[in-house]
Amino acid sequence: MHSDPNISASFSNEDGYPSRRSSASAISPGFSDNRLSGEGSPMTMSPWNQTSSSNPKSSWSQFGENVPQNCLIGSMTREEGHIYSLATAGELLYTGSDSKNIRVWKNLKEFSGFKSNSGLVKAIVISGDKIFTGHQDGKIRVWKVSAKNASVHKRAGTLPTLKDIFKSSINPSNYVEVRRRRSALWIKHSDAISCLSLNEEQGLLYSASWDRTFKVWRVSDSKCLESISAHDDAVNSVVASCEGMVFTGSADGSVKVWRRELQGKGTKHVFVQTLLKQECAVTALCVNASCSVVYCGSSDGLVNFWEREKQLSHGGVLRGHKVAVLCLASAANLVFSGSADKTICVWKREGVVHTCLSVLTGHNGPVKCLAVGEDKESSAKNPRWVVYSGSLDKSVKVWSVSETAEGGVSSFRSEGGVSSFRTDAEGADSVGGGSHKRR
Repeated sequence: MHSDPNISASFSNEDGYPSRRSSASAISPGFSDNRLSGEGSPMTMSPWNQTSSSNPKSSWSQFGENVPQNCLIGSMTREEGHIYSLATAGELLYTGSDSKNIRVWKNLKEFSGFKSNSGLVKAIVISGDKIFTGHQDGKIRVWKVSAKNASVHKRAGTLPTLKDIFKSSINPSNYVEVRRRRSALWIKHSDAISCLSLNEEQGLLYSASWDRTFKVWRVSDSKCLESISAHDDAVNSVVASCEGMVFTGSADGSVKVWRRELQGKGTKHVFVQTLLKQECAVTALCVNASCSVVYCGSSDGLVNFWEREKQLSHGGVLRGHKVAVLCLASAANLVFSGSADKTICVWKREGVVHTCLSVLTGHNGPVKCLAVGEDKESSAKNPRWVVYSGSLDKSVKVWSVSETAEGGVSSFRSEGGVSSFRTDAEGADSVGGGSHKRR
């Protein structure tokens, strides 16, 4: 196997730059403060109804001070593929889809883009001047921004590197058995990459795959340090946390905890415990900024959480969706859950109680990925966040969310204060259908 040849990072004019091919609709002046509009029929709520957005082509417009606290700012649509991955870095937003293009947006306008020969882009993470993308073909590609032109991204390599593949292939002991009675090098993923996670402090990149493993890479030299056979089915999510803790979630229904420990001259990740074992697939994981709470989304629509201060004891269940939770994100005291029901629940944590502040609606397809950045107008009294959501309706929507927002959703707390329930603005639970085992 060989890496893709170096390709030009910037799109040519034939690819439609500047943004005249982009569909972006901003919030209208008459936007209603009742932003928790319910969806229509069960058919329109179905995750299989993935019709693309019909937003007219228009440029972005600035929103004013009268925008409601939790509301839609605007929407971006490109008719080239379903959105599978998002990542933010300062003013830049990176979007990956099942096309060969990775789009870059700046200040809510299309800025640049770069191409990959692999097609579907399932994960994006950013470390300094490097952008890592995980793909359906099992490869991780590394990109760098050109020093001469910030809009140009050039491919800097592929993980594993050609050099490491060649060196490893010489030794028969470096081959491991994979499914379908074949063997492969342990440093290579033998199936699609589902998730990427960074430990910036230690300079480590974690990759999860449908091949049932997660691998550990050193960012500085792109070397694969370790491969762990973690689960009995596809690993859908991996999250690096504080003090060497790593969490993995799988289609086998389990959430496992791993810890990086010193062994001899190096380090190894050792299994610590299983937090969850259930019939439904685990589809998403998230750890809050203080590393005090671990969240897990499942194909049954539930979000379980565990509290680190209590030795990772189970804290409760958030019941905001009736069908699969496909993605999770957190910021300060807020947690966001995106679902196949096309909605995003905004949860606020106060002690052990989570309250659903609002339900963001507007997508016409399942919400596949989320990213969060701090709003420029955020303050200590009114923390505000910009939330980006990518969907299988081929759109990315941008939301303004405040921690102090109130009203619109009924919140019910169970005895013991460990879980919350919500209803939509019109009092009806979300409906939908479908099964999701692999991300």
